[in-house]
Amino acid sequence: MGTPLAPSVEVRRAGDRMRTRTAWLDSRHSFSYGAHYDPANTHFGLLMANNQDVLAPGGGFEPHPHRDMEIVTWVLEGALLHEDDAGHSAVIRPGTAQRMSAGSGVVHSERNAEGSHEVHLVQMWVLPDSAGSPGYEQLDIGAALETGELLVVASGMRKHARDRAVSLRQEHAALHAARLRPGVLVMVPTAPLVHVFVTRGVVQLEAAGELSAGDAARITVGDGQHIVAGPGGAEVLLWEMRTGLG
Repeated sequence: MGTPLAPSVEVRRAGDRMRTRTAWLDSRHSFSYGAHYDPANTHFGLLMANNQDVLAPGGGFEPHPHRDMEIVTWVLEGALLHEDDAGHSAVIRPGTAQRMSAGSGVVHSERNAEGSHEVHLVQMWVLPDSAGSPGYEQLDIGAALETGELLVVASGMRKHARDRAVSLRQEHAALHAARLRPGVLVMVPTAPLVHVFVTRGVVQLEAAGELSAGDAARITVGDGQHIVAGPGGAEVLLWEMRTGLG
C-alpha cells in the first residue's frame, strides 16, 4: 500500500509561475513546461499542465502533435479556432466546454479566431487511464454558468455520467467551474487531491486565505472547504482527482 496522504493546502501565486513570451504569445505555466523545467514542480495529481495563454491577433500554435493526453481548453476572452487532422474544426468561446483526446496521436493547431482582439485561455492537460483513438467534444454551457453554481465541465468519473458537459478518458479526474457572484460561496469537492485555479476576480479559500486571478491552491486530502467570491465576483476552475501518478 502507498503512504497515506497528509492534509495540506499549498498556495502558488500568479507571479511565481514560469513564463514564455514571443511576438504573439504570452504564456504562464503552473508546472514545468517546454524549456521551463523544475524537477520539484512537474505536476499535481494527474494534472500535468495548467497554462494561461494570451494569443495576439493573428497569432496561434501551428500544427503540432500530441499523444496519450486529455487536453481541456477553457477560453476566458475572445475566440480560439481549433483544427486537427481527425477532421475537427471549431471555434471555442467563453462558456464552451472543450476536450481533445490525443489518444494514439493527433496533430492540431490553435489560432486566434479574431482579427483585432487578443484571445485569453487556460489549457489543462491530464493523463488518460487508457489508450484509444483521438477524440473531440465541445458543448456550450454559458447559460448554466450564469447560475453561479459549480458545474462539471469535463469528467471521467462514473458519478458525473449524467451531469458532465464533456467526457474524459480518465475515471479519476473531473474539472469543475463556477462563475461566482459577489459574496456567493461554493464548496470544494471532497477528494484526495484538488487543484483550485482563479481565472478572474478575488476569492477567499477556507484554510488558505485570499486568492487572486492567476493564483492556485493545491489541496491534499480536501474536506470540502468553501470558496467565497470577493466584491467584484470571480471565476474558478477546480480539478477533483481521486489519485495521483503511480
